[in-house]
Amino acid sequence: MNRKEKLAVKEKASTRQLMNITNITDYSLVTSHGRLVYFMIKPTNISVLSDTSVGARIYALMNVLKGIAEIEMLCLNSRENFEGNKSFLRHRTEDEQNPIIRKLLLQDASNLDRMQVQMATAREFLIIIRLRDEKEADVFSYLSRIEKSLKDQGFTARRAAEADIKRILGVYYEQNVTTEQFEDFDGERWVILNE
Repeated sequence: MNRKEKLAVKEKASTRQLMNITNITDYSLVTSHGRLVYFMIKPTNISVLSDTSVGARIYALMNVLKGIAEIEMLCLNSRENFEGNKSFLRHRTEDEQNPIIRKLLLQDASNLDRMQVQMATAREFLIIIRLRDEKEADVFSYLSRIEKSLKDQGFTARRAAEADIKRILGVYYEQNVTTEQFEDFDGERWVILNE
């Protein structure tokens, strides 16, 4: 296949194909490189902890990491990112000649700053386990051991369900945290049955 044909195939590929996703199950994301199982970790506000307590949290995380070879970690914003809007307002303010409009633009920028500060701690922490050749019968006991290990080290964790995985993908790839419905197929929300 030449370069032009490859480009045409890529343009017609679905979102899942572009992201290399084969399937989303009730507990994992299936790719050609294995199944990804997500554990959602409830964050701890370390700014209010003593140095000793922060050290203990780091040590607990180290114990989890050294006990699981296939572990990957991910941190996501679970709220909107305002940088694009703030940049637009900054450029728009520089170009604006009318002082009243400029004042309104500065107020909008200030409001975005306030909103972003309020949401600054809105992060999600995920531990990802990549399953490659594990037998289906052994998977759930293996995942339960990992979840128990996390809880034994003092972390509040739960395995992500299908709806969580779809939301994570939406946040990670689209930076979209406000969408209520995540599609199983591209364009699914636009299909009206019986029409």
